[in-house]
Amino acid sequence: MSTYVVVGLQYGDEGKGKITDVLSAKSDYVVRFQGGDNAGHTVYVGDEKFVLHLLPSGVLQCKGKCIIANGVVVNPKAFMKEIAQIEEKGLRTDHVYISRRAHVIMPYHILLDTYREEDEDGTQIGTTKKGIGPCYEDKISRVGIRMVDLLNPEVLREKIEKNLKTKNSLFEKYFGKPTLDIDEIYNEFIEIGEKLKDRIVDTEVELNQAIKDGKNVLFEGAQALMLDIDFGTYPYVTSSSPTTGGVCTGAGVPPTSLQNLIGVAKAYTTRVGNGPFPTELHDDLGEKIRQIGHEFGATTGRPRRTGWLDLLSLKHATMINGINNLVITKLDVLSGISSLKIATKYKTEDGKIIDYFTSSTTKLYNYEPIYEELEGWDEDITKARTYDELPANAKKYIEFIESYLGINVYLVSVGPERSQNIIRKELF
Repeated sequence: MSTYVVVGLQYGDEGKGKITDVLSAKSDYVVRFQGGDNAGHTVYVGDEKFVLHLLPSGVLQCKGKCIIANGVVVNPKAFMKEIAQIEEKGLRTDHVYISRRAHVIMPYHILLDTYREEDEDGTQIGTTKKGIGPCYEDKISRVGIRMVDLLNPEVLREKIEKNLKTKNSLFEKYFGKPTLDIDEIYNEFIEIGEKLKDRIVDTEVELNQAIKDGKNVLFEGAQALMLDIDFGTYPYVTSSSPTTGGVCTGAGVPPTSLQNLIGVAKAYTTRVGNGPFPTELHDDLGEKIRQIGHEFGATTGRPRRTGWLDLLSLKHATMINGINNLVITKLDVLSGISSLKIATKYKTEDGKIIDYFTSSTTKLYNYEPIYEELEGWDEDITKARTYDELPANAKKYIEFIESYLGINVYLVSVGPERSQNIIRKELF
């Protein structure tokens, strides 16, 4: 059995899509196990740029099957749009399937997400307004609509009626917004079910059999550990568990089946949306990193907040995920910066020095990072393909990370292209 899990270790946007794309060429299955179309995975193939939101990043190279598993919340309209975009570029999508157990993002989820973010009396999380959180809420409240329900007219009608009874009341009485029509939504989603019926399957049975048969199965996460609903900077987090543990509930496979746990982190840190960010840069250097690194959201286009690498949060993320293979991306963006900082400790409000990540989001706002400074390098490293081709100071930067975390960096990304990687050991 050969299983591989790719997860983010920071606040998302680490380059997981590129790593998944590279690994998918040798995979029999590529599986998305959580999140929804709030993800933005950018993959470059030559001069062609693909921005994938819901489809697994492996859809471009995987010769086997691509699975959207039960832990994902699916906007079927977004799914069909993305399928059409891929097919327009001459690529096949007949190998893409959705779990019957995956929950469906309905129009009222998107509206509720939007109204909450716009509510002046509410807490602005900085969501993508895609309806992800409200859909997960309904799932946990046991009133959600699943993909299998789109194939059963009576069940679908009953669930829509029950949900709109409460949602319409909320829209009208609390937000002062128009109500939604039951028939309109029902007719639309029955038609969607008919269009997608051949793609809606029981995925967990096939995945477990594939693992048993020794197939290469690649699990792909969206978002990242610092946005995890339990272990991230709550409440400024996503609504699912983008962790290696999330694979078990999100795809229906046991933890004993997971082998190669791959964590992806940038050589610096970025964040989109609200929430604490101890190493954030508010100066010209932060803007320089943003421009050179093209740090703008793949889904929303929002400018990403930029900052120095935070090894305390990275240690927290690798611990929770049990990472045994580390990927560092965008090392090339740091070229030309004479002095590089890496946070290794925090100074708390009362002057205490700590070397661990706190669970208190409110306190984290006031923590002061304590940095180690390393000399930078001026060389262009985008053409490097072996570790020895890197400048001495770039290697020292990588080795500092390895020493602090106690984990080997197996791959260093030095550019956005598939080929711009330094692979220090082969996983397949």
